[in-house]
Amino acid sequence: MSQPQAANLSTLLAQTAALFPDRPGLIQGDRVWTWNEVNARVDALVQGLRSLGMTAGDKMLVQSRNNAALFESCWAAFRLGAVWVPTNFRLTPPEVAYLGSSSDATVMLAEDCFAGHVDAVKSASLHLRLVVTIGRARKGEIGFDELVNRNLGAPTAIAEVSADTPLWYFYTSGTTGRPKAAMLTHGQLAFVVTNHLADLIPGTDENDCSIAVAPLSHGAGVHALLNVARGAPTVLLPSDKLEPEVFWALVEKHRVTNVFTVPTIVKMLVEDPSIDRFDHSSLRFMIYAGAPMYRADQKRALQKLGQVLVQYFGLGEVTGCITVLSPAMHAIDDEDPNANIGSCGRPRTGMQVAILDEDMQPVPTGSVGEICCRGPAVFAGYFNNPEASARAFRGGWFHTGDLGRMDARGLLYITGRESDMYISGGSNVYPREVEEVLLTHPGVSEVAVLGVPDPKWGEVGVAVVVAREPGLSAEALLDHLDGRCAKYRWPRHFFFWDALPRSGYGKITKKEIRARLVERGELKEFVS
Repeated sequence: MSQPQAANLSTLLAQTAALFPDRPGLIQGDRVWTWNEVNARVDALVQGLRSLGMTAGDKMLVQSRNNAALFESCWAAFRLGAVWVPTNFRLTPPEVAYLGSSSDATVMLAEDCFAGHVDAVKSASLHLRLVVTIGRARKGEIGFDELVNRNLGAPTAIAEVSADTPLWYFYTSGTTGRPKAAMLTHGQLAFVVTNHLADLIPGTDENDCSIAVAPLSHGAGVHALLNVARGAPTVLLPSDKLEPEVFWALVEKHRVTNVFTVPTIVKMLVEDPSIDRFDHSSLRFMIYAGAPMYRADQKRALQKLGQVLVQYFGLGEVTGCITVLSPAMHAIDDEDPNANIGSCGRPRTGMQVAILDEDMQPVPTGSVGEICCRGPAVFAGYFNNPEASARAFRGGWFHTGDLGRMDARGLLYITGRESDMYISGGSNVYPREVEEVLLTHPGVSEVAVLGVPDPKWGEVGVAVVVAREPGLSAEALLDHLDGRCAKYRWPRHFFFWDALPRSGYGKITKKEIRARLVERGELKEFVS
């Protein structure tokens, strides 16, 4: 018996446009796009891309800051039955070239300010055949607005999909090397949207409003899907620079009710004096993810905003759906049983979380092991990487690589990471990638990068370098990283040693490096 087809996720936009055609859907500056206008533009983009040969299963690489075109591009890819491959716009041309090549992207959508990125992808990719430019198109490229405008009103069919049809390659990494494309599917994202609506912003409807302060290419993009599903407009900042005064002014102007962000941004927003000059009483849910929040910062946010904080723990592979700490599970008073200090919450609705030992057996309550999960939010595996997929799904569970414990109530506490990955300003930083770039400097013999605590960014990178010759400086290494590695990945501190400690197997031991840094007093200002 054949299986019924799944709903194409882009029907969420079509349904909302039919229900609330004249209500605002997207806002940036003085420009307001209604739901009907957004849906019509997406239809036109789909029709235009089809006329140029794009078909179901093709991959669309997108290099853009937050704007209407980026917002529309994901829905067009979904509606085509294609795969959306957004990048972090801060990545360098070589980094984006790898994403384009490894994803087998056939179409690239890019802002005209990223011409160098486009050229890098063209040079590296064997599959790219079409470039659509947001802004001024160069010779051989197609203008985004031209493509949309000439296809407005054309009939457009929504592609048939199954639950396991990929729609988004969410790039993630590990300590073993380059980024991996986690395949998100129509069935998975349908569950995630429903789950996020239930657990993160319950009761949201067309009278609510969201604001995007992070790139739509990642967690903020997932969050935007929820608001589209309920008809709540999304406000985009006027530029890619986050200015607290502008943010709070927009919250007041549009009566914003929900926002997805990271702890460092929450800290920045609530500590800025402008918070007291604008009315933010409309805000009901300030969601923070990507890293734990320092207790002092959490208390300050609660004092300024009230019971609006929502924390969730998750990875790109599970699109955030592992645990949630709701507003009711936050409290200012440390003695309040609802404070749940240090916890990242309870398992998400419909998801199962377990703490497993090295033999993939559950550990006793309160004991530390690897955090694993399973359920409909788990991704379909890594594109073109069966070995990594097999490792991730050992024993029928998705292995996060994070260490933690669960208490008797089922609340999760993260205690560390199996990998060397650290989180700086809400962004994952994978030392191996930075080390590989530093090792291309002719003066570097060996290098180890590790994360250390930082009161502003959560964690920052420290690089311990063995130079080939005396005289190598931190400034020279930073100059080498410029253009080769995104700035948020750059180490903030450099130390130069004669040699790095190694294990009996000849491997550099970062645990010993950290211990020696502490012994020497070189981490005194970073660790308490």
